[in-house]
Amino acid sequence: MIHLKSEEEIELIKLSAQVLGKAHAEVARLIRPGITTKELDTVAEEFIRDNGGIPSFKGYNGSFPASLCISVNEVVVHGIPNKYELKDGDIVSIDCGVKLKGYHSDSAYTYPVGEIAPEARQLLVRTKQSLYAGIERATEGNRVGDIGFAIQTYVEGFGYSVVRELVGHGVGRHLHEDPQVPNYGKRGQGPRLRERMVIAIEPMINLGKRNIVQERDGWTIRTTDRKPSAHFEHTVAIRKGKAEILTTFQYIEEVTANTSMMIETNEATIV
Repeated sequence: MIHLKSEEEIELIKLSAQVLGKAHAEVARLIRPGITTKELDTVAEEFIRDNGGIPSFKGYNGSFPASLCISVNEVVVHGIPNKYELKDGDIVSIDCGVKLKGYHSDSAYTYPVGEIAPEARQLLVRTKQSLYAGIERATEGNRVGDIGFAIQTYVEGFGYSVVRELVGHGVGRHLHEDPQVPNYGKRGQGPRLRERMVIAIEPMINLGKRNIVQERDGWTIRTTDRKPSAHFEHTVAIRKGKAEILTTFQYIEEVTANTSMMIETNEATIV
């Protein structure tokens, strides 16, 4: 069942999203060769709890052991933080959720570590841009398939592939709610978008083929061809004419401005 949020509920999600955006920035300022993914997770959890929130991911389904999903290179999503030290040339997706005053927010950002290959940087730029292409279609009266179609056609135009087994979702009192929001689809198909629906749009885009596999830990998802994958995500509210982006990259981009970590798009000022 799709739950339309009240304006008061949307404001609570935005409050959660402020803590989330600032937690992302605390992580962003530490990303460099030599830091472990576990260290990044510890910083995020401490910041979230110090600001009155609860990490949405920790203990998810009774078993996820961390506050962040940290996915490096060919890992698409759900990477478990550990002793791995980031290396020059890596790309690393940081996915985080925050529960505050009973409501969740969810967002993800993929960073370059040091100097990365030009094809990897293009993957990051275009995946981020595909997120905004999807958000442009997230308006009242459109359908979920319009979002997926916009993302799919944009990235496939560059020869990339869209992960199909993992999708965006509704967000609210629960981290994952209806509807599912695939990053592929056909225009005019799927549930109709109505004002005050709140959804997470999260393109997961592979440099190589779309095929994925789950590792033995039961969480980590990687590409079968071991080529890089990128992931960007915003939580948005459906509105008439233009979606309202509830999460923010503003704090991340204040940290990464004028550095090699900055991922510019045609809409670099959007937060």
